[in-house]
Amino acid sequence: MNHVAKTILPAAPTIPAHNQYPVVAREKSESLFERWAAIYIFCREKVFRDDTSRIIGALWRDAQPPANSKVLELGCGPGFYACRLAQHFPQVSVLGVDSANQLVRYAREKARKNALRNCSFERGNVLDLAQADESFDVLIASRLFTILPGRERAVAEIFRVLKSGGKCFVAEPRFAFSASIPLLMMRALARVNGHVQEYREQMTATTLSHNSFRALFATQPWARIETWRVGRYQYAVCEKGVAPSTQSMRECIASSIAS
Repeated sequence: MNHVAKTILPAAPTIPAHNQYPVVAREKSESLFERWAAIYIFCREKVFRDDTSRIIGALWRDAQPPANSKVLELGCGPGFYACRLAQHFPQVSVLGVDSANQLVRYAREKARKNALRNCSFERGNVLDLAQADESFDVLIASRLFTILPGRERAVAEIFRVLKSGGKCFVAEPRFAFSASIPLLMMRALARVNGHVQEYREQMTATTLSHNSFRALFATQPWARIETWRVGRYQYAVCEKGVAPSTQSMRECIASSIAS
């Protein structure tokens, strides 16, 4: 692990994500990930780095999640990590969320073929998740921010749906050209097939400097943030602070009164 940088953030009041970052409606144009889903599936399963072992090592002590842990993968695409984690750990439940119907259908079929009853998928907007506050023990996201508007809103949603003491693992490409390869391939195939209409995704991917990457997560009051770089990728693990129990709060109040 090289270029490790750790930041400890004090607890701070947080404005609810739904009020702090209003969702901006997008134009009703076609998605590359809907029409040319097969290209992205190929890239995700055959070309992109497999960080499964890095995810497991970063999130769970002794590489073993507690029984009944709930895991959420945002921007799950074809369900690469969701299915792998569900297969590794039958004692956990995994939900994958993606905005592209075609990718969600593929992921569901993949889970069915592998008899993964602890793995499910649904369509959703990572900027406005349907999941309730503090619903998940662990959240993972890979290549989520390369084409995502409203990055701070997404981080706020990640923070919101994690339980107290929960962790998120995020992997992002460092270099714009290599990160843009799936988009370029899909757009090239679209032109070859005569599809010249506008697509909602931008022309190329956007990547973040390491400082900007760290600053993005610092927009929420995590108890711990760790970021690092390995080759063409950069990573973040963020831990949400544990809320004090009612009993602890009563003890603090009683101690304060007594003094």
